[in-house]
Amino acid sequence: MGQIFPPSFGLYAKLTLLGALLVVVGACLAWRGAVTDPHRLDEPVSQPVPFSHKHHVDDDGIDCRFCHSSVETSSFAGIPPISTCMTCHSQLFTDAPVLKPLIDSWKTGVPLRWNRVYQLPDFVYFNHSIHIAKGVGCVSCHGRIDRMPLTRRVVSLSMDWCVNCHRDPQKFLRPREEVFDLAWQPKDQQTLGDKLVREYGIDTRRMTDCSLCHR
Repeated sequence: MGQIFPPSFGLYAKLTLLGALLVVVGACLAWRGAVTDPHRLDEPVSQPVPFSHKHHVDDDGIDCRFCHSSVETSSFAGIPPISTCMTCHSQLFTDAPVLKPLIDSWKTGVPLRWNRVYQLPDFVYFNHSIHIAKGVGCVSCHGRIDRMPLTRRVVSLSMDWCVNCHRDPQKFLRPREEVFDLAWQPKDQQTLGDKLVREYGIDTRRMTDCSLCHR
């Protein structure tokens, strides 16, 4: 009986399977690289100007919303334009070498390229405004940023971390008027949280639905 496949068929089949395996492994590595935040926890992120939240927020008492003006109305907290910085720095520390990139940007119109501290993959939907509207404080995700001379990431932003809050939101909610008070502490979080879940109309039955974050 004649041979159906040529002798070299086995070699070609093995090479094809090996190639397919390499493609799958490469795709997995590329996906992991795309969704993994390049910054380690508690590692200060280098910026063109070493902006200090501690100085601006804690020392000078500047409210988060002065710079992040869209945080209550938009899905994105917003990076302040140079004009916001120059509200003060057109008069203060104008000759400071550390602020030269800021001054140059203002004069030339070439924007500064800030490095993202928090980065979610494209397949995750996140909206800043809804979290603030439901009483999630800045400190829950950003930590005591008012104590950071240089901004760093303090939470993993992993799916498990997010779901942990979505399973029990009452553990993290606060009155809306306290959302931007980074030092605020509740007397009885469980009782307050249960009350706010009802008051804010949070449907805890849907908080872990996949479609909530993956649209």
